[in-house]
Amino acid sequence: MVSEPTVADATNRIYESLQADNADIDVHIAALKAALTRAGLKEAVFDPARLVQNNRSGRKRMQAYFRQRGVMVNFSAS
Repeated sequence: MVSEPTVADATNRIYESLQADNADIDVHIAALKAALTRAGLKEAVFDPARLVQNNRSGRKRMQAYFRQRGVMVNFSAS
């Protein structure tokens, strides 16, 4: 039996995907959405220092893309 990824696991996979030019990003977003639902959380929190484009437009683009896929994104204070 394969265990479902935790929110932390799914978040780390998204960081890896972002580093790999968004490879399989939609699959990882879906896994994150499921993990958030299982954990009873409403939003994912990302560390802006680990983002490829850590500027305002990059963060806003990421929020919009994830929101279209049903995941609310916030960023931790650096």
